[in-house]
Amino acid sequence: MIYLYYSEKFQDYNFGPEHPFNPVRLMLAYKLMEEEGMIDGLTCKVEPQPAAQADLERVHTPEYIASVQAEEPDLAFGLGSDDTPVFPGIYAASRLLAGSSIDAARRMTAEDCSAFNIGGGLHHAMPTRASGFCVFDDPALAISVLKERFERVLYIDIDGHHGDGVQQIFYEDFDVLTISMHESGLYLFPGTGFIDELGAGPGLGYSVNIPMPMYSGNEEYLRAFEEIVPRLFEWFEPQAVVAQLGVDTHYSDPLTTLNMTLAGYAHLVRRIIELTRLHAGGRLLALGGGGYNMEVVPVAFASVLHLMRGEQLPEYLPPCWVEFFSNLVDREPLSPPDIEIKVGNETKKRITAELDVTLQGLKEKINEIHRVF
Repeated sequence: MIYLYYSEKFQDYNFGPEHPFNPVRLMLAYKLMEEEGMIDGLTCKVEPQPAAQADLERVHTPEYIASVQAEEPDLAFGLGSDDTPVFPGIYAASRLLAGSSIDAARRMTAEDCSAFNIGGGLHHAMPTRASGFCVFDDPALAISVLKERFERVLYIDIDGHHGDGVQQIFYEDFDVLTISMHESGLYLFPGTGFIDELGAGPGLGYSVNIPMPMYSGNEEYLRAFEEIVPRLFEWFEPQAVVAQLGVDTHYSDPLTTLNMTLAGYAHLVRRIIELTRLHAGGRLLALGGGGYNMEVVPVAFASVLHLMRGEQLPEYLPPCWVEFFSNLVDREPLSPPDIEIKVGNETKKRITAELDVTLQGLKEKINEIHRVF
């Protein structure tokens, strides 16, 4: 069984009409899943419930939670910045997204299943502050629940931005292996996620970062993934996997400088699912995450559910949904297959050279701690 978490109340997590984190993309994704017939006996749609205070305190401090509840700007807690402004109802909306991932994790501890919270993946939130559109760190909260049953939990993040909050929360924890593939912090927020960030204390060697060069596309991403990730799955032997599947790696995304296509994104998701089935009994909690081009995100997130169901991706988008999308957004959605962006020869050489250094350096640093590669 696949449990799909979505609520119309996800629309309440709304930083305003000019903010890139537009919740309409989630509604459009769910409508597409419905239109493509995926809410059936194989996929159970769950109406999420807000996280309880005690559950939020698994990761966040009572003082920070109280500040969110007060719904007043407080930059000491990261609330009221341009990225994460305060809005009426921010506490309830944030609790609902967090509660979705927490409940999904509880289902996974109770029964061997998988789940997809399309509103989850808020990976920048820290224990004491909001950051990068993220108030409560639902991936970390879900991992904390999974740890009640499972001795080894693997977190993999393919969002265009570094999963810094999740990394920091488990930086000294050898029960959680965090892997983040993202545009290098040399070029992009949050400016972290380099290969020397390997964990600390008992968690040394259990934080892995694959910073990707600017303008990396399908070829570079697939190469980096295959050189690093399968070997880490095999070495760590996870019992459950949490995957943050942001699609802001797409070439059209306004907040990153990467060149992935929908086909490349789907390939990475497929490989994560395959590796989870091979090493973790198929216990996968998928989370939505970033993606700021409205034409791309719904199609990408619907493809995740198709792949989790073991289905081929459809060749065409449903005409009724395309009409609904166009009337609402005043543009047309991106229909796969999209065309891969070709960069110039000199840019290609720079990307390849930078990636060569990154992958070789990462393998050497990990091997100094654990003989993995």
